[in-house]
Amino acid sequence: MQFITYQADGLPEGGVLTDHRNKVIPFYTLSKILGIPLPGQLPEFIAMAGTDIVQAIRTVLKANPETGLDRKKVTLLAPLLYPRRNLFCLGKNYRDHVSEIKNMPDLEGLPQAPIYFSKLPSTVIGPDEPIHSHPGVTKQLDYEGELAVIIGLKGSDISKTEAEKHIFGYTIANDLTARDLQHRHSQWLKGKSLDTFCPMGPGIVHKTDLPLPLDVGIRCLVNGETRQQSSTRHMIFDIPEIIHDLSQGITLLPGDIILTGTPAGVGMAMDPPCFLKKGDTVTVEIDGIGSLTNPVV
Repeated sequence: MQFITYQADGLPEGGVLTDHRNKVIPFYTLSKILGIPLPGQLPEFIAMAGTDIVQAIRTVLKANPETGLDRKKVTLLAPLLYPRRNLFCLGKNYRDHVSEIKNMPDLEGLPQAPIYFSKLPSTVIGPDEPIHSHPGVTKQLDYEGELAVIIGLKGSDISKTEAEKHIFGYTIANDLTARDLQHRHSQWLKGKSLDTFCPMGPGIVHKTDLPLPLDVGIRCLVNGETRQQSSTRHMIFDIPEIIHDLSQGITLLPGDIILTGTPAGVGMAMDPPCFLKKGDTVTVEIDGIGSLTNPVV
């Protein structure tokens, strides 16, 4: 079961993708079956839905396996189509990735604390949407497959032991980067925030389906060739540590998105470097969530 934003006829709607991924159940249908009001959009659902509502929806799906829209007749969009704030992102959070960029002076060394940067909300696109290569702006377009954490409960100064209570679920992200801009500007906002530079999806898996500590495989493929292959257990700073550290003095809000870093295998670290180009197809896979594919145009 994944929580999704989709489009069938007209405006985007919130709903659930069934375990077999052949049906989409709109929130308005679930509201009628459950007899409780549910918001029509996923961001509002995340802000109000506790584990009890999620379990009730799970029960409905089991009891009504044929209910819903044909998945082939709807278009999946980014689950959080219009993030309300910049995306929180971590750099250098996998040891193997730190090792592969050790010869790059401005990126050298194992971090002693999480390295944060942000991406603009306007970077977000959904499954199968095109990544613009921006050939007039960058010549070094790179991929970074990542696990994204979606916050579900407002909080600040969150302890590691309480971190999971503040998570709604997880999705897939591709932290696309213009490496030449990243190096030129000595900070990462510009190089990380060109339009279409954060594909996300296909949906959000609730935390009860992926309990902590997470140990799930993550891969990134370019034109079918595996470039990145690792596991979330190799993070330097795990999810409870990230939420604890980030929330010190910063209030995290429902719908906030945290990208947790990328493993080894990025294009800039290959010999010679191998950047994305028009006509390529990039797929990020995370076990327990699914796959996210986008063409480069």
